[in-house]
Amino acid sequence: MTFIRIPKSWSIPESKVTSENAYWNRRRFLKTIVTAGVSASILPLTGCQQSKSAQSKSPTELALAKSLNLPKIQPLETNPAFASVNRPITKEELAGQYNNFYEFGGTKSIWSNAQRLPTKNWQVEVTGLVNNPRTYDLDEIKQKFPLEERIYRFRCVEAWSMTLPWVGFPMKALIEAVEPKSEAKFVRFTSFYDPDITTGPGFHLGSLPWPYQEGLRIEEMANELAFFAVGIYGHDLPKQHGAPLRMVIPWKYGFKGAKSIVKIEFLDTQPPTYWNTIDPREYDFEANVNPNKPHPRWSQATEKFISTGPGLSWERIETLPYNGYGEYVANLYS
Repeated sequence: MTFIRIPKSWSIPESKVTSENAYWNRRRFLKTIVTAGVSASILPLTGCQQSKSAQSKSPTELALAKSLNLPKIQPLETNPAFASVNRPITKEELAGQYNNFYEFGGTKSIWSNAQRLPTKNWQVEVTGLVNNPRTYDLDEIKQKFPLEERIYRFRCVEAWSMTLPWVGFPMKALIEAVEPKSEAKFVRFTSFYDPDITTGPGFHLGSLPWPYQEGLRIEEMANELAFFAVGIYGHDLPKQHGAPLRMVIPWKYGFKGAKSIVKIEFLDTQPPTYWNTIDPREYDFEANVNPNKPHPRWSQATEKFISTGPGLSWERIETLPYNGYGEYVANLYS
């Protein structure tokens, strides 16, 4: 019997995939730290140049390098089904300094504030409507669930995007371990929150609905794409990316990916979630990437892909339905 492989719509020829050598030698730094306002508007990134030599790096550059210099995850293999997309991997130093993490401030440059996040002796409670509730520590998670690398598109509701090489395990593996009861229809994910640690100087969180919580239907969590990340770029997850455990849901807008998870609950009713509670008109519970459904304040038909060339630049590209993963997930919404 002859098997014919039909390429996925988002895949590219192997000859165009970023080489392993180029991938593991992305240790250069940007000269300028990128900042953005508290509002969801996109600010242009300009004036970034190639980094200086290691001997002449600024204290800020050295601090950023330290935040990204984390233990490698080995052995590690890339899942061949998710080994490439038709755009380059975003440079690690840029991805590591352009983040939304409102527990640590309202700008994109929260990476330095995020280093206050306490990650030692981390535990994740899995509870609710399951037959096997339990609390995992991080070492147990890494040992129990086989880790792999997946290269996924990342699309923010603010209409910018990246391509990121996550390390982790499929969410359905946790579902199999805890055995949800038949009544379980939804899952709530709760992030770490301590106002004495997380509130950034000069950024008043006020009465916002902390802790950060997100939710999925249980069949969304069981989808092949749904992923828990414990690492990125081949090493442990930096704090600004949501260490030590975060959600990665590549067909949904990025705010659905709760960071620094401490609790996972299986429920029989839809849980309230952070942004949907603040403004349900702008941030619906489902939050699937949809170029045909504009945000109330901007179009979602295109996005600014964060890429690098001689300097830092935005590349304007078309947004794909479900972020290009429709063949995996469209059946969930038919």
